[in-house]
Amino acid sequence: MLSKKNFRRFRKWKFFTHETKRHVLIRFIFLLMVFTLYAVFVCLKYGAKNGLLVAILTWSFFVFCTPIADAGFLLDFPVRMITKMRMIHSEMGVWITATLLNIYSLTFKSSIYEKTILLKLLKQILLRPIPFWSIILLSAAGTFISVYFGDELIDVAKHSQRVKYAKHKNKYKFIIVLFILIVMFFLYSLLLKKLGVGIPF
Repeated sequence: MLSKKNFRRFRKWKFFTHETKRHVLIRFIFLLMVFTLYAVFVCLKYGAKNGLLVAILTWSFFVFCTPIADAGFLLDFPVRMITKMRMIHSEMGVWITATLLNIYSLTFKSSIYEKTILLKLLKQILLRPIPFWSIILLSAAGTFISVYFGDELIDVAKHSQRVKYAKHKNKYKFIIVLFILIVMFFLYSLLLKKLGVGIPF
């Protein structure tokens, strides 16, 4: 059990007292819970071995195909806490890991991509550089800007101190809007049609 002294110190931990760091901690806990629940679900559905691979490949889908660093943040945040390495640097490792994972899976476990709609989409995107890698490139731009903002959240104590975010937020918003337009154009008009995946409304 914690002594009174250690408990008081714990309550004064900067991830509780600084609004920006508290935001980062809550975000990490939420993402970890969502990923854990999903991993348990697919492991129960497909078995532990295949389910774990489905969960990790789904994680790589969000690394490659969303302009927000939520998937990479699951690794970036604890790495920063343990090693003090800035998250924008560890995110490079996240992308390398996701790339190697998909090279392995496409080579030796290609059938795993048929398990879920997201993995079917991921496979089609990875195997068709033109035009679908534009989604990955735009996601990379958005992801690294969002990680850049994430590092700043840990560096400062209040949202009002976020100079980098104030300076670059419009660029990030532009990338998000462009990403949405490209996804709507390509995925709805081409990718979903090729896969025969119906829109559920």
